[in-house]
Amino acid sequence: MRNAYLSRYSADRKWTPTPPVREGICQVVVIPALAESGSLFHTLASLAANPPEERSRTAILVVVNNRGKETVRPEEWEDNQRTLRVLRALSAGQAPPHGLLDGPSEAVATGLPGLLNLAVVDAASPGLELPEKTGGVGLARKIGLDRALDILSPRQGEKALLFCLDADTLVERNYLSSVRGFFSKRGPGAGVVRFRHRRTGDEEERRAIVCYEIFLRYYVLGLKHARSPYAFHTVGSTMVCTPEAYAAVRGMNRRKGGEDFYFLNKLAKVTAVGDIRATTVHPAARPSWRVPFGTGRRVARFIEDGQNEYVLYDPRIFFLLRSWLRAVGKHPGENGTSLLSRAGDIHPGLEGFLRERGFPGAWAKIGENAKSERQRLSQFHGWFDGFETFKLIRFLSREAFPPLPMFQALEVLFHRSAVPFPSFRFHSPVPSLDIQEEILAVMERLEGEPFSGTVEGEPVDPSSAFVL
Repeated sequence: MRNAYLSRYSADRKWTPTPPVREGICQVVVIPALAESGSLFHTLASLAANPPEERSRTAILVVVNNRGKETVRPEEWEDNQRTLRVLRALSAGQAPPHGLLDGPSEAVATGLPGLLNLAVVDAASPGLELPEKTGGVGLARKIGLDRALDILSPRQGEKALLFCLDADTLVERNYLSSVRGFFSKRGPGAGVVRFRHRRTGDEEERRAIVCYEIFLRYYVLGLKHARSPYAFHTVGSTMVCTPEAYAAVRGMNRRKGGEDFYFLNKLAKVTAVGDIRATTVHPAARPSWRVPFGTGRRVARFIEDGQNEYVLYDPRIFFLLRSWLRAVGKHPGENGTSLLSRAGDIHPGLEGFLRERGFPGAWAKIGENAKSERQRLSQFHGWFDGFETFKLIRFLSREAFPPLPMFQALEVLFHRSAVPFPSFRFHSPVPSLDIQEEILAVMERLEGEPFSGTVEGEPVDPSSAFVL
């Protein structure tokens, strides 16, 4: 499967790792980097702190990338060229040239020679730049992951793995071993590593990232409550998969943003996406307008735009979603008209959305192709995937259940999870940062536990669901 994928869907081989990586590599960490000389070498140093036996079977592949020099900012192009010079020295086992990096980065990079099986892909120099229209982080990840398939040469009995990491993300000393241990025990084709953004910067930046993490974890907990098979985080620096799963979904997409969401969405249709909790990655929480959405933009928006970020989807949307998934799961033998009627009984907005998205026709086609009820449900979740789920949530938020104040929505979700909520400890719409961190810690713990709340038969009509 790997060779078939490479022959048909591989990124252009003009992007080639140098120097060649030795034999016996069973896992590759792919790191795209665009103007990251201030962060990348700290990330590499955190990888170098992993045990020698893990590092010996791991290749680190850095894809330094930018679009054409005419469109990329001059300081980004120059940063990439400095980064390439340093990486080439390190990959040859040499100390980096003096003066190319700032003081802290140079000090860190000076200690790296000989510690990592390091290779670099130049997608930044003239003639090797990413294309103007399709160049971005998705293509940079794809280049690295495709070339990682060439590098992998596991010994008999070793499981091959592809890691995605970002140039501003630090890992713990047990990162490589914990991920490998997870896959060797459970055997899924993909997984996401637990994450926690670093709390750096001033108080406003810390407030911004805590607010964003609450949003991320609330969304996943809502999907978990609904029993959605897409209840996992889609943060690029957390992703790991096997080469077989990667090839089965035709590899990474070329998107300039959101590539992590779409990649994991595809993976979840062919394999379980596991929750790797024995280690944690620590992404930076820097404000940035470089990408259309994600951490950097959300932090920048919090700080600069003055938009109220302390809002969440109404939790009743997730209760409604649960009722819909449960209805399909209990009645997979019914026709599309009957299931659409059940959707209308749950909420008229749900029926309207499904009709608009062509559910009756999709369900009929599923019935024609599926040989059993189990196959029918599997194909249903392939159609009603993470993206369709997101569209439904956005639709219902716009048309029926407007967003609620963040801590009001959280109190309802905590109640449904049978977890005490510390609302008695604050008397304003937004509690102190310490209490927000406390709430966030509880949310993270809930992600790793089976849902224990009372959920059956909840109403979803806004007139009767809750007093909010």
